[in-house]
Amino acid sequence: MPSAAADTITAALGALPPTPLCVGYSGGLDSTALLHALAASAQARAQGLRAWHVHHGLHPQADAWAAHCAETCARLGLEFSVSRVSVAAAGDGPEAAARRARHAAFAAGLGDGETLLLAHHRDDQAETVLLRLLRRSGPDGLAAMRAWRDCGRGRLWRPLLDLPRAALQAYASAQGLQWIDDPSNDEHHYDRNFLRHRVLPVLRERWPHADAAFAASARLNAQAAELLDNEDALALAEVRSLDPQALSRSGLRALPSARRARVLRRWVATLGLPPLAAEGVAQVEARLLDARADAEAEFVWHGAVVRAWRDLLHAERQRPALAGDWQAEWDGRAALALPDGGEWRLHGADRFEAPCLAHGRRGGERIALPGRSHRHALKQALQDLGVPPWERRRLPLLSSADGELLAAGDLLLSARMDAWLRERGARLVWA
Repeated sequence: MPSAAADTITAALGALPPTPLCVGYSGGLDSTALLHALAASAQARAQGLRAWHVHHGLHPQADAWAAHCAETCARLGLEFSVSRVSVAAAGDGPEAAARRARHAAFAAGLGDGETLLLAHHRDDQAETVLLRLLRRSGPDGLAAMRAWRDCGRGRLWRPLLDLPRAALQAYASAQGLQWIDDPSNDEHHYDRNFLRHRVLPVLRERWPHADAAFAASARLNAQAAELLDNEDALALAEVRSLDPQALSRSGLRALPSARRARVLRRWVATLGLPPLAAEGVAQVEARLLDARADAEAEFVWHGAVVRAWRDLLHAERQRPALAGDWQAEWDGRAALALPDGGEWRLHGADRFEAPCLAHGRRGGERIALPGRSHRHALKQALQDLGVPPWERRRLPLLSSADGELLAAGDLLLSARMDAWLRERGARLVWA
């Protein structure tokens, strides 16, 4: 007969989404119990259940752990895959770095509409809430781990968040399962391990239902965060410009400071940039919101940058200026790769009439614009167009063999180039 632990886990998995299913399988107790329970479900198998192991390469036994996972899946008759990741050291520690690498692999490799199941449980949630409290998190952070969230082309689901780890332990023991014990889980110098082994046991002595209380608090914070998030979306829409990478500084200044901070963080997240921490928000407030319109003030963090110019804040990943001594001959037949990773293409025509020279800005360039009787300074023409200074510095230029400036990216065309493109229904595209 099924055990009580089996009934508990089966109930948690009762509402399987009608999608392909993938288990994030480390080989540890938690994911082993989850995988085994799903493998016992005919519905889960019919939906294409598979297992996915992320190989971090951080432990001498990492290869043996991957082999153990492969053998377990072979016995269960499940598809199994391994992703090897590189864990880059970062200021927030090896645990966070490994987690980022793992989730990046999941986001990149999840199939269209596929659901990734992770085995986080109530004890994990309690640890996460405590960690977030110690990091001075607000409602978004204290919502801790969500049961559902988007992940790459699919979704991530944590079906066991309401179950204590003891339930998974009881299930695994009753089923005679074998799992990996990672020795690093006992190293107390890691923050999460310290909470797990030293802090939470003491709290449970005094408050036996501490884990349930932390989980309930996380749910309440998630509800509050959802309400705040809806208002943030409306506020962001009000201050956004036609360019999604730019916000109105005057519009931001009109918002209450607490709402402004949330809008800035949401904006940065929608652009796919690294999260903007509280200190980053403070720097944007202090250095950029009231900067002079022509000051080119900026704040840089983790390879991203927010800049102030005129009435706008602009955010993007850092990219280098185009060197003034760079040049390349281009006939238009194929895309021209640019040093910063961008490219230039000619659409609608096979090639230019004669090869042209693509190059960086060297200063003093002048361009004969359509409908104008004389040439204009390129710098002034770009300013009149509202092109920010940093965009001007990486703007590729195109000149004819006799030295006439024909184009600045796809933002400005000379009268000669404009006429040539119009005659052919063609266009230049700078990406």
